[in-house]
Amino acid sequence: MRTAATAVPFGDLTYGAANVGNLFRALTDDDAAAVLEAAWEAGIRSFDTAPHYGLGLSERRLGAFLRTKPRDEFVISTKVGRLLRPNPEADGGLDLDNDFHVPTDLRREWDLSADGIRRSLEESLERLGLDRVDVLYLHDPERHSLREGLDSAIPALAALRDERTVSAVGVGAMTTEALTASAETGAIDLLMVAGRFTLAEQPAALDVFPACDRNGVGVVVASVFNSGLLAQDVPARDGRYEYGSVPDDVFDRVSAIAAVCAEFDVPLPHVALQFVQRHPLVRTVVVGASRPEQIRQNAERMGAPVPDGVWNRLEEDGLVSALSPRCVPSSERCVPSSDV
Repeated sequence: MRTAATAVPFGDLTYGAANVGNLFRALTDDDAAAVLEAAWEAGIRSFDTAPHYGLGLSERRLGAFLRTKPRDEFVISTKVGRLLRPNPEADGGLDLDNDFHVPTDLRREWDLSADGIRRSLEESLERLGLDRVDVLYLHDPERHSLREGLDSAIPALAALRDERTVSAVGVGAMTTEALTASAETGAIDLLMVAGRFTLAEQPAALDVFPACDRNGVGVVVASVFNSGLLAQDVPARDGRYEYGSVPDDVFDRVSAIAAVCAEFDVPLPHVALQFVQRHPLVRTVVVGASRPEQIRQNAERMGAPVPDGVWNRLEEDGLVSALSPRCVPSSERCVPSSDV
């Protein structure tokens, strides 16, 4: 695997800091600091943010927290692609169209040019109050122009890495098309796969992961609970999935998976979290939280024992993709069973 990707010491869990940018509900500065402190106390040393999260609020809060910690003890990633600019149409309302409870004094402007990528990083560093970030991702290029992302933004990211401004670069996206195309450039170190490789479904295993394997790209997995569907032992029929209603086939499959978990007396969220970590390409799992107890709970879930019988049954019953390599325990990172 590419040296830059493997050199980043993520740890099993990364805290995704969208919530401290007031995603879904407003947090006070003290609330946000308590969540971040809980992550640190739980042993999490990797943190992910973006200008998009709360129109810069997430970066400011995360930076204020991390400036109290030794710089060589944590990994931080942020994203580029959207610049924050004054909003002349601000009317005192909130950014609820994007689910952030923050004033719309700023607006997002897409800029995937080489100059825009560099300016975005410079402005993020100013908000964070840090002299560097470790990983820089292109954020959601498929939502603006995937072609421009591939032709302009990714080369600009690679240049930043090659001049050692950042340690590693990648792309975060929610479509397998964007993820596969990004991996096939051969220029990036990491993909942040959001919602496309979970216990509920694994479309990334078909095209994205083989492209990563061919090009030495590591995988960072996000949205592992599918918007909450996998976050409780008994899936709710009226629950959220991909920020909408749950399709019948997905609900039926997750209900069958939950039944297997119940048979082995293992909570469904434990299995959901550890399933994605078992893949040998996965470098870390990004989880969000808006309350300290959620952070502690996810850390416990990642470390809880899950019987091998659960994995065997899920595969035998066809409830997880056969393209997801079976792994065996390792002191460092699971590896394909065929390599042992």
